[in-house]
Amino acid sequence: MQTTESIVQKLTDLGLPADFTICFESVVDLYNEGMISDGELSAVKNLLDFFDLVNTVNVRSIMGFIEAGVVFASLDGIIISPFAKIGRGTTVYPNTQIRKNVTIGSGCVIGPSSVIEDSTIGNDCTVNATQMYQSVMEDNVKIGPFCHIRPNSHLCSGVKIGDFVEIKNSTLGKDSHASHLTYIGDSDVGERVNFGCGTVTSNYNGYTKARCTIGNDCFIGCNTNLIAPVTIGDGVTSIGVSAFSGCSSLASVTIPDSVTSIGGSAFKGCSSLASVTIPDSVTSIGGGAFYDCSSLTSITIP
Repeated sequence: MQTTESIVQKLTDLGLPADFTICFESVVDLYNEGMISDGELSAVKNLLDFFDLVNTVNVRSIMGFIEAGVVFASLDGIIISPFAKIGRGTTVYPNTQIRKNVTIGSGCVIGPSSVIEDSTIGNDCTVNATQMYQSVMEDNVKIGPFCHIRPNSHLCSGVKIGDFVEIKNSTLGKDSHASHLTYIGDSDVGERVNFGCGTVTSNYNGYTKARCTIGNDCFIGCNTNLIAPVTIGDGVTSIGVSAFSGCSSLASVTIPDSVTSIGGSAFKGCSSLASVTIPDSVTSIGGGAFYDCSSLTSITIP
């Protein structure tokens, strides 16, 4: 019978840290849960023996998931915590790591080349070449390839995230899309919002971080910088190229529901701009509007 102390001593004798993990779980926990036997631990005399034990535990973990109805296209490069929860009919592709505290629903496609840690994924989701940490993904979400879902993010059902998109500490409402090359940080995004290529929520001014709030049914155009704090109301269908870019002291932007388009360089260079209010009747702001208005502190467009 092994004890915590004897297991830690064995790891130390092998030159390994006391908290060394196999399949992302502590050796002590694996032993206590029956994933490693007394005989297997006793047989470990050197690092080669330990490497054999690592492979044995990983294969044992994967075989358990196969018996539960999880599909593996190949076992190459796959490491899965035996304590993960994965629904029947989910497929896992090569070079994928499913780490501690992960729950994945049924009918999902995970990988290739994905890392998931301390996260929950709903049913019928796709996670392609993506890293996801401490976040929640509801049903029918598709992300990847080459995405980074950072802690405290929540992707509601039907969200689609494409290549080279990073999301951090944000909520994306139902059926919202960010198809490529976008950063969404510290933001609360409504339903059916579309982010064009190159959109950035500029949430950090060098001293503090602020949040962006974007309502339902908004269309954020390509190459747009939203310099937080920004509030965009429901129904805005387009914010043009570089809108609000360079407004380093901008404190607030309010855009009502009816506005459907803002020009490509609207408010660019308004370094002292404090507030912009655009009433319902305005549906378009031309390219370059208010360019270089460095002393502007407030504007209302009827």
